Amino acid sequence: MKANILVVDDEPIARQSLSDILRLEGYTVVSVANGELAVEHLRNHSVDVVLLDLKMPGMNGLDVVQVANQIVPDTEIILLTAYGSMETAVEALRQRVHDYLLKPASPNQILESVQRALTRREVRLQERASAASNEEITILRTRDGVEVDLSRRTVSGAGHIENLTPAEGHLLKVFVENPGKVFSHRDLVLLVQGYDVSQREAQEILRPLVSRLRHKLEAFEGLFERIVSVRGTGYIFEMENAAKK
Repeated sequence: MKANILVVDDEPIARQSLSDILRLEGYTVVSVANGELAVEHLRNHSVDVVLLDLKMPGMNGLDVVQVANQIVPDTEIILLTAYGSMETAVEALRQRVHDYLLKPASPNQILESVQRALTRREVRLQERASAASNEEITILRTRDGVEVDLSRRTVSGAGHIENLTPAEGHLLKVFVENPGKVFSHRDLVLLVQGYDVSQREAQEILRPLVSRLRHKLEAFEGLFERIVSVRGTGYIFEMENAAKK
């Protein structure tokens, strides 16, 4: 089965060149000229890999990455830019970008990066399928009657239900499976996002994620109050009895 590739670049020549390289290799390719069209395509079509220009009018590449991480977390993203910087590269890795290539990238660089992305995607999907088939406990019920479905990423109770994003669901899964354990910011980024960063970068990544998760759990006091910040260290998901004190 041919992989589906989305090329996003506001420069017509670059867009055509990338598309030709990939089609000659046998991939199914769709190309669009801006970030808004890219998001629309991702919402409505299956895409395995996105080749994404960083500098575009309107939504830039990192804007598209942020949205893609929410709506198509299994799609691999390769960022292309003529304006490389260490700061941009770090931000790209922070946002789960598979690769970061400087323009003009050679056909071999493009194809090798795409192949690595497809391999990584396949391995991750297989691992997830295996974990799902072997996972014995996917639903947690608290004493307050709140139900956490780890496989569906939902929290429900008292007639209310919240749907979690993949990152929020993964973070909550780490917490509920390890009550009473203190995690550093770096530990949590590694467990949830899959990569290692400095302590300072980890704090910047986790603060908004934890804030969004706690906001969604406000209706479920028994869970909300158990996520506690450990000053200067990270977070702990308190034992249920401890949270009731």
